[in-house]
Amino acid sequence: MNKSGAYIVTEFVILGFTGSWQTRILLFSLFFIIYILTMMGNGAIMCAVKWDQRLHTPMYILLGNFAFLEFWYINSTVPNILGNLLSETKTISFVGCIIQFYFFTSLAATEIIFLCIMAYDRYLAICCPLHYPTIMTLKRCYTLLSGCWMFGLLSYFPSTIQLSQLSFCGPNIIDHFLCDLDPIIALSCSPAPVTEILFYILNSLILFLPILYILGSYILLLRAVLQVPSAAGRRKAFSTCGSHLAVVCLFFGSLMIMYVSPTSENSGEVQKIITLFYSVVTPFLNPLIYSLRNKEMKAAFKKVLRITSE
Repeated sequence: MNKSGAYIVTEFVILGFTGSWQTRILLFSLFFIIYILTMMGNGAIMCAVKWDQRLHTPMYILLGNFAFLEFWYINSTVPNILGNLLSETKTISFVGCIIQFYFFTSLAATEIIFLCIMAYDRYLAICCPLHYPTIMTLKRCYTLLSGCWMFGLLSYFPSTIQLSQLSFCGPNIIDHFLCDLDPIIALSCSPAPVTEILFYILNSLILFLPILYILGSYILLLRAVLQVPSAAGRRKAFSTCGSHLAVVCLFFGSLMIMYVSPTSENSGEVQKIITLFYSVVTPFLNPLIYSLRNKEMKAAFKKVLRITSE
């Protein structure tokens, strides 16, 4: 309690996924397997890009950094989910909740910008193939990567500080499996319309501007691909862009359903499932999507396996 006698929240209770002990053990096993496979898949991509000289090109350097991002993105959610499933108290400290919120939102923003950079790279490779080596140099690639990480990690920092200044005096139960914006603000005992509006403006800008850019680049890509005279060339171009487009649709689709549609129309369980898609399922599927139809990546994986087995 503070000096006025009001109760001050020092920890939150994250309900997570409720059910019987058997159900929670089953979910724990499922999430643990997804977590291990995701770590292994993205770790394999990072090792392949690092150890195979043939992959030291902008396209694969971007892919390796994207795998590095997904490696940390899933670590911002799944370890807490696993601990919560086995916990009886299901508590998280106030500071721990704010830190999780910061890393979860910042890494999501970084992923959005990464997808824009990868769309820009594919646009240059297909629409400007002759100028691609002089435009997308390694120096420019690393500059874009540095800007992406800086923007992502700084974009939500001021807002997170502002969120941490809100007063929380009970109740302290979050009906989610992580500390997200809406559940946290709903527990604040002091009105925070300015903070809420600033968050929604930031979310909308980070969502809509990149997706408009990606849509524009793919319209130009489609026009360029349709002008390719040979069917084999068109198939190769579509194959190059297909994996990136699949990730964009999965990630942005679930994000927009969650943050753009009225959340009051979605129950707590529906919000949890939607959040799972962009926080857990997307990092799990990315190694499969980017590697299954990529001959260079398959060859690099074989090289990594040979190195690790020696």
